[in-house]
Amino acid sequence: MEHKLSVVIPVYNETETLEEILRQVKAVDIGIKKEIVLVDDYSTDGTRELLQKIEKSGDESIQVFYHDFNQGKGAALRTGFQNVTGDITIVQDADLEYDPQDYPKLIQPILDGEADVVYGSRFTEGRQRALFMSYFANRFLTFFSNLFTGFPLTDMETCYKVIKTSILKEISLRSDRFGFEPELTSKLAKRKCRLVEVPITYRGRDYGQGKKINWKDGVAAMFHIVRFRFKD
Repeated sequence: MEHKLSVVIPVYNETETLEEILRQVKAVDIGIKKEIVLVDDYSTDGTRELLQKIEKSGDESIQVFYHDFNQGKGAALRTGFQNVTGDITIVQDADLEYDPQDYPKLIQPILDGEADVVYGSRFTEGRQRALFMSYFANRFLTFFSNLFTGFPLTDMETCYKVIKTSILKEISLRSDRFGFEPELTSKLAKRKCRLVEVPITYRGRDYGQGKKINWKDGVAAMFHIVRFRFKD
């Protein structure tokens, strides 16, 4: 079977980083075919116009989809997942915090038949560059999630989630915002998926650089962890 990786990138107001992250994703050599699925969540800073320009470039490896109103990262990912054609899917943020050079080691456990899902952990090799409060919140939410899922994760909130597309297509996701992370993790646990973590590089931004997650998202994540443990 010839493998293919689908890279799903939710986009919201990323004019400063979009072209660079696309360059990095296209440049990384992973040894298998690759497609890029971009979903614009109703950007208002010129990102939509930039995406339209990218569409007109004629690059057949890139698909672009547009939301008619802002719905949240989870909703953008659902749109992306519905349109992937690869047998492996990875989530990639557009803000340059995560390095596509990590793709080869992220997909290898799946290619080797050792895992159904791979999470890229920012914390298995110690704390990397990140705000103290974000680091603390992520570790707490991961610990809280592990209590309900049984996974021994170090970084449940990581962007880098690599999943067999066949499994992803079977999961009904509902969260529109950042509840996507605990919801997906919970539903993977219910399906008893083989999940492994691998260490990744992380270049955390601060709020002045456009970081979008706040304390309300942390509270919502706790709610979702409990909610999706007991109901779909």
